[in-house]
Amino acid sequence: MKAAKGWVVLWLGVVCMTPVWAQTPTGDERILAAREALRTGDQATLDQLAAGRSPHLLERYVKYWHLQNQLARSEPPDTARIEAFLARYAGSVLADRLRGVWLNRLAKDENWIGFIGAWGGLASPTDGQRCQHWLARARVGDRTALDEAAAVWSGLSLRADACEALVGQLAVSGLLAPEAIWARFRDEMESRRPSDLELIVSGLPAGEAPSSAALKVMRKDPERYLDNLRPGFAQRRADSELMLGALGRLAVSDPKAAYARFARLNDALSAEDQAYGYMLLGWRAAQDHLPESVRWFHAAGKLQMPDEQRAWQVRAALRQEDWKAVRQAILAMSAEQRAERSWTYWLARAEQALGEAEGARLLLERIAGHPDFYGMLADEGLGRAFTPPPPDTPQTAAVQANVATDPDLRRALALYRLELYTEGTREWLWRLRRADDSFRLAAARLALDEGIYDRAINTAEAVNPQDNFGLRYLTPFRDLIEPQALSLNLDLAWVYGVLRQESRFVTRAASPVGAQGLMQVMPATGSWVAKKIGMTDYRRSRLQEPDTNVLLGTSYMRIVLDDLDDHPVLAAAGYNAGPGRAKRWRDERMLEGAIYVETIPFNETRDYVKKVMANAVIYAALMEGKPQSLTTRLGQVAPR
Repeated sequence: MKAAKGWVVLWLGVVCMTPVWAQTPTGDERILAAREALRTGDQATLDQLAAGRSPHLLERYVKYWHLQNQLARSEPPDTARIEAFLARYAGSVLADRLRGVWLNRLAKDENWIGFIGAWGGLASPTDGQRCQHWLARARVGDRTALDEAAAVWSGLSLRADACEALVGQLAVSGLLAPEAIWARFRDEMESRRPSDLELIVSGLPAGEAPSSAALKVMRKDPERYLDNLRPGFAQRRADSELMLGALGRLAVSDPKAAYARFARLNDALSAEDQAYGYMLLGWRAAQDHLPESVRWFHAAGKLQMPDEQRAWQVRAALRQEDWKAVRQAILAMSAEQRAERSWTYWLARAEQALGEAEGARLLLERIAGHPDFYGMLADEGLGRAFTPPPPDTPQTAAVQANVATDPDLRRALALYRLELYTEGTREWLWRLRRADDSFRLAAARLALDEGIYDRAINTAEAVNPQDNFGLRYLTPFRDLIEPQALSLNLDLAWVYGVLRQESRFVTRAASPVGAQGLMQVMPATGSWVAKKIGMTDYRRSRLQEPDTNVLLGTSYMRIVLDDLDDHPVLAAAGYNAGPGRAKRWRDERMLEGAIYVETIPFNETRDYVKKVMANAVIYAALMEGKPQSLTTRLGQVAPR
């Protein structure tokens, strides 16, 4: 692999000194040279490579990259070649991706007839492409296009230029109902970083839209905006909406300060808007674990809340262990939300606390028997521990042989071998979209044999969450990890629970924020831990080395555990979101571990901790061969 990459560097270095026709590479080098030419936008090299042929499994990628780069350039695209590629490789991931690139180019060229003609067959169009399709149809006189878009515009991302243009056209055409506009405005204001506000309100009738200046102050300085309002301010719908928007923005950082201003101003609002304001206060206060949140949610009355806010009404009541309020809030959910596994469990707990033992048992039975966070808790509520799972279901030799020779999976493996991981994963996922469970399990085993651990786990996980634990809970790198865990007195099952969630055992894994390697160590954290443990030769690049990454990651785990009462729940939360936050999320009194987890304010961290702790139970059962208790692992979380 490294030799192939070195050859590419050499070939690219001499190509400028030798005629292009005399330097055509072959085999893997040809594929890597084409990929490098795409990266640098070297059309001449791509022209030369695409003009030849090679009996390589990845030959189509050379053609694809050639056309992709051509579509990114200013000269007219070779439509005949594009159509020939789409026809030859119809149904493949590359045909789908090339169609998407071609559509973007047709839109850029304002070739609306061509765009509409090329539209069919795109597997998963983005919001931007969908918006562009409606615009293209409208521009060639299709009067139904804008009506279709108006019916679904509230669910579209406005980040894409095409969607921004579409909403502008819908506004000009008068197709956006004021109620729908204000509903979208509220949705945007409830996000952490609201944007597109002027675009959203642009469809309001003349005189009903807020000014740009007012929108800017409300968004940037909500405290000043509220302080400048006077009782009786709400003369128009826009005035009350901006007041509620500012209230929600201030409540994100300081719910109590927001409430103080709301109490002064809310008499000017309608009863429904007052209820909405109390919901905003209760929601943000619940995320800050303020006891006032229960009272503010109660003041919202029978307001129809979105799922996110209703969930936090339940969490606020859980934090206070107010089981009557927990039950009331869950029963006020939509039937679909109430049926979610988390809320079925907490409703059962509420029924149990309120003396309804039979009702609680029936609810727990609905979700028991599944090896996930709530399934395990439900089983334990019914007196059943998590027992060691059975051996994996064997696959026939015929099925395994069929998978091993599958051309799409062979192409994926060839891409992985050349370290073209993104392309390899696309091929893998594309093939498995139309596969049955038997094929998927065989593919998972193939991935394991090839050392592609994340594909093995994810592929097996999509088949049956109650089977194939050996494939789904792998223990690679054990010769590196177990000695470190033993030397630092770390629970090996918990360490593997973290590792599985962090990287799926991909040594090259890198997060958007910069975390690296098997244990997703941040460079700054790695440097700090290296100094703490006396590692003198640390450098950032070493985070990709499994032994160094495991040494630093497990050492950091030990430091976090020591700082957080040696509690695995707190340490898992701290490993993901930082030890300081994990400390702040405790209560002023002893708190049940499951309630602490359920009330973690960050969605990502809450989901992460649930999965890490469930992972640890399964790993312990597999390693020790005896029943395990999630409830025991969750324990109690001590006060701040």
